[in-house]
Amino acid sequence: MSQITPEIVEQHGLSPEEYERVLAGLGREPNLVELGIFSVMWSEHCSYKSSRLHLKKLPTEAPWVICGPGENAGIIDIGDGQAAIFKMESHNHPSYIEPYQGAATGVGGILRDVFTMGARPVANANALRFGRPDHPKMKHLVQGVVAGIGGYGNCVGVPTVCGETNFHPAYDGNILVNAMTVGVADADKIFYSAATGVGNPIVYVGSKTGRDGIHGATMASADFEEDAEAKRPTVQVGDPFTEKLLIEACLELMATDAIVAIQDMGAAGLTSSSVEMATNGKAGIRLDMNMVPCREEGMTPYEMMLSESQERMLMVLKPGKEEMAAAIFKKWELDFAIIGEVTDTRHMVLEFDGEVVCDIPLGPLAADAPEYDRPYLSKEEYTKWAEITPMQDVPDSDDPGADLLALMATPNLASRRWISEQYDSQVMGDTLQTGGDAGVVRVHGTNKALAISTDCTPRYVHADPYEGGKQAIAEAYRNLCAVGAKPLAVTNCLNFANPQRPEIMAQFVHALEGMGDACRTLDFPIVSGNVSLYNESKATGGGSAILPTPAIGGVGIIEDASQMMTMAFKSAGDAIYLVGPEFWATPDPTRSHLGKSLWLKEIKGRDEGRTPPTDLVVERNAGAIIHELIADGLVNAVHDLSDGGLAVGLAEMAMAGGMGADVEASADYTAAQWWFGEDQGRYLITVPDVEALNAALAKGTRDSETAQIGFQRVGTVCGDNLLGQSLDSLRDAHRSFFDDWMGS
Repeated sequence: MSQITPEIVEQHGLSPEEYERVLAGLGREPNLVELGIFSVMWSEHCSYKSSRLHLKKLPTEAPWVICGPGENAGIIDIGDGQAAIFKMESHNHPSYIEPYQGAATGVGGILRDVFTMGARPVANANALRFGRPDHPKMKHLVQGVVAGIGGYGNCVGVPTVCGETNFHPAYDGNILVNAMTVGVADADKIFYSAATGVGNPIVYVGSKTGRDGIHGATMASADFEEDAEAKRPTVQVGDPFTEKLLIEACLELMATDAIVAIQDMGAAGLTSSSVEMATNGKAGIRLDMNMVPCREEGMTPYEMMLSESQERMLMVLKPGKEEMAAAIFKKWELDFAIIGEVTDTRHMVLEFDGEVVCDIPLGPLAADAPEYDRPYLSKEEYTKWAEITPMQDVPDSDDPGADLLALMATPNLASRRWISEQYDSQVMGDTLQTGGDAGVVRVHGTNKALAISTDCTPRYVHADPYEGGKQAIAEAYRNLCAVGAKPLAVTNCLNFANPQRPEIMAQFVHALEGMGDACRTLDFPIVSGNVSLYNESKATGGGSAILPTPAIGGVGIIEDASQMMTMAFKSAGDAIYLVGPEFWATPDPTRSHLGKSLWLKEIKGRDEGRTPPTDLVVERNAGAIIHELIADGLVNAVHDLSDGGLAVGLAEMAMAGGMGADVEASADYTAAQWWFGEDQGRYLITVPDVEALNAALAKGTRDSETAQIGFQRVGTVCGDNLLGQSLDSLRDAHRSFFDDWMGS
């Protein structure tokens, strides 16, 4: 009688059609170990079977890109023989089930992706989405996730320098925890994952293998049922102190010539790491499961291969280097075990107690994994399904100052001080800026700096996936430009719901189209990323699908760190200018977008209208002008405009600088349009010498493209209030949400 029943196949997340493919690939029925390996390698989380087709369309190349998608992380050239290595990953389902460990191990996993390639991690960032603050579980989730991110990052000793946190009812039953790490390496000392050299030893290093995290990848590839709590055993447990030792031991070994290939054991643990190494090297792999260091008695090959225990790495070493490598890991008090060898069979062969317990050809496991072209709605069909229509009547603001005060106290605009104070942003001593448009860290020992930003506006993506995808890339680009950085490349974390629903697949496909167009126009390629699907929940009290959330992590370079810009008002008397599309200087009220704005939702209680369009040429040219203004020393503060529009941007600059402003409305717009419209491609700048600015603008023979950018003076830095509200009252309102909610 067969040991593999249809029920067992279903429990492993494989469809009947996929199981038929397994039978065809093997030419026989699998045993349980082999079925488990197929189940994790063909899971959505590992195989990208619903997304690969569309991911191939994204731009991934530029002269400064050393390595795009396909390795543990993306790599870009930052000059002087150095490279930045970075990636963003999701840990959504584990963080909902066990928020502290879910978030902590998310940080640990993304750190390993970066130092696996030879980089020392220099900065962490994150993008968090939670449900309604009054949801009975949400306070516990927020506290656990923030503590987990801080607890792990702080202990490892890598600064957390930026992030974003948003709230929306769509995340009630499925929060999002996206973690990003940036590292720096010598460009000629980068390590890859391709296992080569028949007979070369395969070495396991780090922590012992336990039973935590088994089926973690499979769980991350399905939506939540009502039994989310029962899945707690599938959440891994992290140890940041072991991770710190692992970083140092790996970097020490990397300084020698011992390593042929190296791979982090992340999702699907020993299975995915060994399969990826062998596949990338066009080789085979043989493992002796009796040699795997285990921390629990009686572990089976099935459990060892599917465990997602943390702080583990797999390496291929050059022959004769084993003793030296073992000594390094012993010094750092870490496990070191030779567990197998590279072969030329193109098969994964596992032995246990003298018997072969798995023999799978690598082709069906990796390159021949299922790839689906799932049905999706056209843009027009999607707009109709989502019931997105233009606003019929556009409301106005009777008291912009009062509206601003109310907005600053809302969860999505409130001060994140309660969060940021739990993260060590200064460890390593190279952090130059946090809390601004982007986090900035000096490249150690140089005068260069890396700028990092995480961005996405899910309400825009839901209303118009194409425009929302463009806007997410453009906002990351703006945030980097605002601190004086040249934007270089993007990582992403594509969080969507069930791809088997055509309306959800439409969100994915059209958002990627928008992202791709933005990256091409802005010369801002995507070099790494992660796809997280099935983010919806049937759990008690939860909603259904999340908002489509393609979180973007942008990285840029500041060649001279002394020219880094901040958003804070600097001096009384400085002129404040709005820089952006020319139509703001030659008013066109029809272009001032209140649809999908925070003001409309929070002040008027209306969630309607269309996503504001993003003009990519304007974005590119405005960014170029901002760079010139900073380089020429003509501005002393820059801030991009996004959520909440002009009024909120001014308030953030005022609170950061401890100075108010005398500002004027435009007679060409309604008060709501002028102060709270969320038009894209705009920056606020402060100018200490208006005559110098005017002379520079007059001197330039501005070409037709940059002529699309207008300058409009909107006020002067002075006093201690803004729109009739004192800075103290704005600051109190800004801090009130988290202080009241968390009782701090």
